Amino acid sequence: MKSIRIIALALAAIAAFLTGCADRAFSNVQTLYTKDCGVNWQLIKVGEPIPYKQFKCEYHVTVPDYPLQGDTRFKTMFKGRVLAEVEVAYDYSIFDAIVFVGEAKYIGKANTDATDKSNASGLYEAAENAVIDKRIRDIAADMLLKEDIVDFSQAEFEDKLLAAVNEVLKSKGVKLNFLSFVPIPEEQTRLAIDMLTAYKVYESRGLAEFGQKLAIAKAGAARITLTAPQPKADEKK
Repeated sequence: MKSIRIIALALAAIAAFLTGCADRAFSNVQTLYTKDCGVNWQLIKVGEPIPYKQFKCEYHVTVPDYPLQGDTRFKTMFKGRVLAEVEVAYDYSIFDAIVFVGEAKYIGKANTDATDKSNASGLYEAAENAVIDKRIRDIAADMLLKEDIVDFSQAEFEDKLLAAVNEVLKSKGVKLNFLSFVPIPEEQTRLAIDMLTAYKVYESRGLAEFGQKLAIAKAGAARITLTAPQPKADEKK
């Protein structure tokens, strides 16, 4: 009987030791634990100990619980098949780590601390490309086909795009906090936009005919590039 009591006390001491030495979930990350090699995940609450790993398929990963930044650049078409390049920068948060890990299974590193370099926000670029960037490109491409680049309102379009992208991303465990959408038209397109804008100004002042003539004259004007002559070797001496 005495030996059983000693064994029980020893086991309790070992359990207390393992619990005391166990890693705990940090407040700035979402800590996920799996017992079946990532088939199923359990979210460990902040401050709670991370279960002790006994088998090969038991491990944990950490996912940032703070805003992250991403950006993408691509070519797309506006109404009338007007081609333009677009720069998009965004801020996003992962609100459901379990769902997000299911979409990007390669993020994080097993059994590492939250401060480990393998969990740095900069290493989430691949996940951003796979989960976020693709949705932004696809949704923006569809919406821009109805947008006239001359009358394009960047602020209004950003609001509409943000809502549309978040509607899709909510099933991926991530949401955009804000985004910046900057179209960069080609040179000929920029000149056309400038001329049309100037014409509308003249038209509003009752000078439509003058504005039209000015636009035609500007369109036919040659582009002159001046290059300063370089001194010859003899002249330098």
